[in-house]
Amino acid sequence: MRTSEAQAAVRQPDPRALTASSKPQRGSQFAVLLREIKKAGLLDRRTRYYVWTIAGTVALLAGGWTAFALIGDSWWQLAVAVFLAVAFTQVGFLAHDAGHRQIFTSRRANDTAGTLLADLAVGMGYRFWVDNHNRHHAHPNQEGKDPDIDLGALAFTTGQAAGRGRFARFAYRYQAYFFFPLLLLTALGLHVDSARYLATRAAPHRIQERALFAAHLVGYVAAVFWVLSPVKAVVFMVVQQGLLGLYLGCSFAPNHKGMPILDADDDSDFLRRQVLTSRNVRGSWLVDLALGGLNYQIEHHLFPNMPRPNLRHAQPIIEQFCQQHCLPYCQTTLTDSYAQTLRHLYTAGRNPQPSPP
Repeated sequence: MRTSEAQAAVRQPDPRALTASSKPQRGSQFAVLLREIKKAGLLDRRTRYYVWTIAGTVALLAGGWTAFALIGDSWWQLAVAVFLAVAFTQVGFLAHDAGHRQIFTSRRANDTAGTLLADLAVGMGYRFWVDNHNRHHAHPNQEGKDPDIDLGALAFTTGQAAGRGRFARFAYRYQAYFFFPLLLLTALGLHVDSARYLATRAAPHRIQERALFAAHLVGYVAAVFWVLSPVKAVVFMVVQQGLLGLYLGCSFAPNHKGMPILDADDDSDFLRRQVLTSRNVRGSWLVDLALGGLNYQIEHHLFPNMPRPNLRHAQPIIEQFCQQHCLPYCQTTLTDSYAQTLRHLYTAGRNPQPSPP
């Protein structure tokens, strides 16, 4: 295994420390860990927790729209836009959990909940996200296979920085400076990609999802322009959707950005691939709430169907297991995770090098 040269300036564990002599037979260590996690009951469903969490989140969403209707044509609606950006993101976290089968035992029940939460409540294609996100989980931070590091607007490796044209190479030199501003466009990009997916892919239950997605889009635009004057309506949507994208981006960026990049032909086993490329974010219950449990990214990647409230209980078990088996376990603060991400982007953009043939 080798990492991208862009990792030189990032304080990360050296993957070369995982020598072939230290690796047991493929999957054997993970099987031991899996038995320990199952014995602790951490893969059991937490349906009651999710029922209350969904009810509370939907109540917040309904409260936001109620305030929107009551305030009327006023610039105070910008405060509502901020509130709804937070509420939309929390709904998105629940759709994420449904996509990983964390909420119910039934796949159909999870998909129904996920479609209602993502398409109807937030206007983002549930099945588009599941398809994209599953590929990410299968190949995290792996060149040519992880869609999350194959974004034209950013270069995560020196090869990407060198291979997309002269103008792109110039822009990538400054990508660390416009990373956070670019996140403001995250929600817009997800809306567009979702619409394209629903229009072109013969996804299961496509008609139902199209109807829910369209209902959100039409209802959202109609409600905003019905209550607000045109100028206020446009400003409201820009603020609400921009902050939604920023919140989503700031929740996902700490998880893998700035962690080692794996070659396209890397054949590391599942355990090492997931641990090596993931980063946890330390913090209180407030961090858990704000990031929707994604701050336990190592635990989540090892056990994607583990219910969100169980992740914090699994964390000390998995950390100790990694220490016992000389596996890197990266955990840092939220601000340092952003600093590592920016340093990585700066290094990759400043040192473009063509990928070897």
